[in-house]
Amino acid sequence: MINEKNLIKKKDSKRSVDNIFIHILVWVIVFGLPLFFFDRRNVFSWSNFWRSTSALLCFMAVFYANYLYLIDKFLFRRKTKEFIIINLLLIIGLAFLMHFSHEFIYNLNLDGRPIRRRRKSPPPLPFILSNMFSLALVAGLSVAIKMSVHWVHLDNERKELEKAKTEAELQNLKSQVNPHFLLNTLNNIYALIEFNPAQAQQAIHDLSKLLRHILYDNNQTFVPLLQEVDFMRNYIDLMRIRLPDNVELTTQFDLQPDSDTRIAPLIFISLIENAFKHGISGDKPSFIRISLIENPKGIVQFSCENSYFPKTKSDKSGKGIGLAQMQKRLDLLYPGRYIWDKHISDNTYSSVLIIDTKKGT
Repeated sequence: MINEKNLIKKKDSKRSVDNIFIHILVWVIVFGLPLFFFDRRNVFSWSNFWRSTSALLCFMAVFYANYLYLIDKFLFRRKTKEFIIINLLLIIGLAFLMHFSHEFIYNLNLDGRPIRRRRKSPPPLPFILSNMFSLALVAGLSVAIKMSVHWVHLDNERKELEKAKTEAELQNLKSQVNPHFLLNTLNNIYALIEFNPAQAQQAIHDLSKLLRHILYDNNQTFVPLLQEVDFMRNYIDLMRIRLPDNVELTTQFDLQPDSDTRIAPLIFISLIENAFKHGISGDKPSFIRISLIENPKGIVQFSCENSYFPKTKSDKSGKGIGLAQMQKRLDLLYPGRYIWDKHISDNTYSSVLIIDTKKGT
């Protein structure tokens, strides 16, 4: 957790340094533009340079007054009137300053050349209005950039909160899945103890293998598909011990050679538990058919079909929370990337779950 916080701080500081560097680079380029101002004889003019520089300083003042202070202080706090009034006063004041500084620099005659006196000085209003318009554009640019940065920051925060919420929900679901799985398994072992203690002892040994997978592998968001299939095989072998002779159990696991597919841990176990819970009768022919097929594109198809013997109202073990938790995990981990078809017909429960493990990764 500490490392994650330090990493976030390092990223934020790096972004700040990058932003400062971008600002410096932009203004160096902007302030370097007056160096290319020449007079009509293609000779560098100090008067043109300093007049352009003074204008750029005023633009810079408007930009950073808004970017560093006014937008945060007033606009983001919904004080729009105050923001507009302060900007108007700032723009009007700087527009007058720009005009009179231009006149002052012109009269200084920094180039040492004879100055042609204008017969009649033009009215300053058009120049001041032009300066005000330019300064207003700079203020608008500052607002646009600041708002864009602000929106990006808010969007990143929203994504981080959604990610944290999703991870918290998944962790909560995992903490519910483990006790639910363990409760069902212990119930099966308890029933086994009564008529076959030796098999019950072997079942407890097998259960320890399953618990090792839950304790050490279930903390990961995704695990290798091969590892998860081994877990399912061990669980099915554990359940097979107490099956009566009237139950037909078949399994099929077809994985790609050198498979690198990763899957959410315990994502199929609720369907298998459901099959053993509702698909077995003590005196009627019963069947459970489980298969998992992986295709080369990382699409995993899991199917589970079993005879259906619904429990009575008095049997409330599990309370049906396993499949509901499975649905929530699928929605969180594979949104828009899975198809789950389940139905009951002719006393047969069929469930087919197809997951695209590679899409969006």
